[in-house]
Amino acid sequence: CISMWRAVNIVHTQCSFPTVDPPANIEITDPGFLGYLSVHWTQPASLQNLTGCTVRYQLRYYDTYEERWRSVRTVKLTYAAQFDLEKPVKVRILTVLKCACTNGTEVQGEENEWVYTPETTGVAGSRIRDFHCVYYGKEYMECTWESGPVQPPNSQHYLYYWHREMDETKECPEYIILSEGRRGCRFPRESLLEFSKFNLCVNGSSPAGSLKMAYFSIEVQNHVKPTVVSSVHVSEIDGELKLDWSPPSGQVPEHCLEYEVESSLFFPFQEKMVLQNLEDTSYGVPREAESQKTCFRIRSKVNMYCADGGFWSDWSQTKCTVNTNFQLKFSLNSVCAIKSTISLVIKCPQVSKPKVTAARNQNSNGDRMEKKPWEKPGSVGGPVLRNGP
Repeated sequence: CISMWRAVNIVHTQCSFPTVDPPANIEITDPGFLGYLSVHWTQPASLQNLTGCTVRYQLRYYDTYEERWRSVRTVKLTYAAQFDLEKPVKVRILTVLKCACTNGTEVQGEENEWVYTPETTGVAGSRIRDFHCVYYGKEYMECTWESGPVQPPNSQHYLYYWHREMDETKECPEYIILSEGRRGCRFPRESLLEFSKFNLCVNGSSPAGSLKMAYFSIEVQNHVKPTVVSSVHVSEIDGELKLDWSPPSGQVPEHCLEYEVESSLFFPFQEKMVLQNLEDTSYGVPREAESQKTCFRIRSKVNMYCADGGFWSDWSQTKCTVNTNFQLKFSLNSVCAIKSTISLVIKCPQVSKPKVTAARNQNSNGDRMEKKPWEKPGSVGGPVLRNGP
């Protein structure tokens, strides 16, 4: 649907002489592009017959996504911008005049402010929560959500999206359905547009009434999560450990990737070190001690030259160094231990049981001692029982 709102002016006087009237007939049109609105106005009647003058317009609007005012100057009578339809729409506009009658300087007219608060409809508490999107390897994007605190029985969610190369909004091409119902949408690569506003709206219906609408506007290149780094190799050359890997698969260009390497030393104690902002697919580090075992794992992310944000990939499989000196010492010690064990087993049958002499079973007075169950040959513990006097 297309909505049209006429401005209700709040006048801010910013100049005294000469008087420059503000633009007239300010209107904001909603073509149904999920928050991408068009602002229209006409030239003030007092300036229509001027010649040899430059008339420009300064438009300011409040960006609720970034919570700041944005400003633009234009000679046109229309301008389009992105707004969050869940919050008040604020627009300010004035006329800027420069001609001979102003002595060659710019004169600003009165600034008019227009504020519109969209109506909020739907079951209270039914707005979705935890909405987020991930663009996996630049191959497909998934946007998921959780239902609101209040979800009427038999309710159904719907997602719609739009970007500037579309003539109209479209519904989600493939819903992600869980046991609770629709909880996300999967977008193929061809339905996405980078470096442009990608608008989304999630609403819903239920027997109790419509669900509250939730609006979002993202740039998909800032939501990329690369695939896992594969083909990790660790080698040692001239006392230096060399780590090599292949870029992750997918559609992310190699020059857009940065890497993070985590190394762990496991002997004599575990110590971790993280190296960030690596641009190459190899890294060298000197081995600190021959007895140390070093393990590595790698992950990647889109760098600052290709996007303003993104997600780290999952960690690669861990790869560790192979210490041949340590293995050789371990093997020799194992062989010696096995050899000693075999020798002991062979000699054991030749060892005679200790003889218990009569003298050992007599006390200092020559009396015979009664042997108890807890006493063993050579034992010094347990009570000593003497014969009667």
